[in-house]
This record gives sequence, structure tokens and C-alpha cells, in this order.
Amino acid sequence: MSDAIVNRVAESALVTIDLETFLPPETPAVFDLKDFLFMGLILKEKDYREALKNTDWEAYRNRVVLVTCSADAILPSWSWMLAASYLRQVTDEICLESVSAWKTRRLLENIRQLDATEFTDKRIVIKGCGDTPIPDAAYLEITSKLQPVAKSILYGEPCSTVPVYKKK
Repeated sequence: MSDAIVNRVAESALVTIDLETFLPPETPAVFDLKDFLFMGLILKEKDYREALKNTDWEAYRNRVVLVTCSADAILPSWSWMLAASYLRQVTDEICLESVSAWKTRRLLENIRQLDATEFTDKRIVIKGCGDTPIPDAAYLEITSKLQPVAKSILYGEPCSTVPVYKKK
């Protein structure tokens, strides 16, 4: 009689997908228009133009730049356009969104680019916990992407999973 310990999880042919690997590798720079507001509320065109002209744009060179306004102010559409006209001189990717919205969008784009055919007839575990919080939209997206080809989809860790889908 053999007393060898057998790792049934390792021998189960489960394929684990860690959604953290789909997160964008770069950290975006944030350009906040609140820093250009008079008394934190009002955008004065002349002062804004002068401040933009005197801004050191090198910190944004070749970076993803997220333009935002963290103050509760109503800004005219041209204010975003003017910021973009300066940023475009130093970078190619400029977005009007929060860091979390940008990360979620990029995460979903990366999942959509996944070649699902490599998971045909596989038993897939979507890793459920990790160091970085993953938005629920990513779990929805990966399930939608893999369900047409997968034999089964599970959520969690290989040693403890929740069944999500099983091909009939």
C-alpha cells in the first residue's frame, strides 16, 4: 500500500485564469483641472490659458493621461479641449475618466482580445481572490467570452470552486 500524497487538483486538468493578468501594466498620469480653478470653483479663461501655457508638460510625456476635475465645478466644454490640445503635444492617449473607470475599460478590452479557442473543451477556473480588487464587470466579460467554448467554468480557487457553467 502506497502512502504517497496525490495532488488531485494538479492532476485535474483545470485551467486557472487570473484576471489580474489582464490589468493594464502602466499607471496613468492624472491631469486635474481643479488646480486651475479660481477659489476652487470658477474657471477664468484668461488665467486658465496662462496657467496651461506655463505648465511643465514633460511629466505627461508618453504617458496615458486621464483628465479630470476633482472639484465640484461646472466646466465649459472648451476647457477640456484646451487641456487636450496641450497634452496632445506630449502624449497619444488622453482620456476623460477616473483611474478606476480607465482600469476597468482597459481590463475589459484586454479580456475581449483573448483568443478563446485555446480554451475549447477545457475546465476553467476563474481565480476569485488576489492582491488587486477586480471589478465584477470583468467576471461577467470573461464568462461571456469563454462560455461558448469551455467545457465548464468555475469560480474560486482550484481547491474550492463554485460551479458557474457546465456544457450539456
